[in-house]
Amino acid sequence: MAAPWSFVMLETHTLAEHQPKLGEFGFAGDDHVVPYEVAPLDVRGRTVQLGSMLDAILSRHDYPEPVARLLAEACVLTVLLGTSLKFEGKFILQTRTDGPVDMLVADFTTPHALRAYARFDADRLQAAIAAGETSQQKLLGTGVLALTIDQGAHTQRYQGIVQLDGTSLEEAARTYFRQSEQIPTEIRMSVAKLVTPGPGGAREQWRAGGILAQFLPQAPERMHVPDISGGDGDPRDVAHEPADNSWRELLALLGTIEPTELIDPTVGAERLLYRLFHEHGVRVFRNVPVADQCSCSREKIRGILEGFSASEIKDSTEDGGIHVACEFCSTQYDFDPAEFAAE
Repeated sequence: MAAPWSFVMLETHTLAEHQPKLGEFGFAGDDHVVPYEVAPLDVRGRTVQLGSMLDAILSRHDYPEPVARLLAEACVLTVLLGTSLKFEGKFILQTRTDGPVDMLVADFTTPHALRAYARFDADRLQAAIAAGETSQQKLLGTGVLALTIDQGAHTQRYQGIVQLDGTSLEEAARTYFRQSEQIPTEIRMSVAKLVTPGPGGAREQWRAGGILAQFLPQAPERMHVPDISGGDGDPRDVAHEPADNSWRELLALLGTIEPTELIDPTVGAERLLYRLFHEHGVRVFRNVPVADQCSCSREKIRGILEGFSASEIKDSTEDGGIHVACEFCSTQYDFDPAEFAAE
């Protein structure tokens, strides 16, 4: 079963050959995903720069820097994939590993709400930092990356699983598309702190960016991706990319991207696309805003507590009350146990 990825192509603009005309329709700016198409290369994709929204998510939990960088990449990947869904539902990215950072969760609810959190072992993380072992591969360790599409009640979830064994999130995402989607896909992501001067002194703000490109020619034989080892096909056929000049050119162009270009607010999504594809012509479509928005509520938590037995309510009571904190947004909800007295 193929995942229901879909590009919403409504308003379109062609990025002109001359840079000064780029601003005629306005830039998407931070926290907006920009879908695009490069027709001569049979390529479609999405790009995004995350600014204040991402900074709010990471700062709320005051994550150590290596953890924040990991979660930032998870957020970028989640919004690039989640905003492509054409129905109401959720896209959930989750890692389960044996490394110092044993869980990452990024949860996107259409049309624009993102929430995320990370779980880590503080002692193991400090040991890893002291040993200089702060690469993604070391922090994640061995485990799985699960990508889940949930269309809501009365529908079957779609879930793709990718092994994490010394791989980065970028590499795992590429593997997912090769194994589960059979769509040639390239992803580039970058994370950094932007330091800006201000009246109260310099301020640091987390930023992240990414670009996803997929090869989608009309002729199916042009986009064939041979099965990789471990799939259902011939394990001897281990080529990872189609032998197509358009796809090869795309990979070469994406290979020219500097990590700073993906996060630099003076570049932006449209200018980056122009730099990459101006010789072919690139069309951009209506941008999709994303927001730091949690789906927790007092009513939802009350509904869960109402299903508790009297003994469970008693066990959940501390200092005369029931206190529930959301792992995503850190909002705390306080309840009187008497509200849930059960016979």
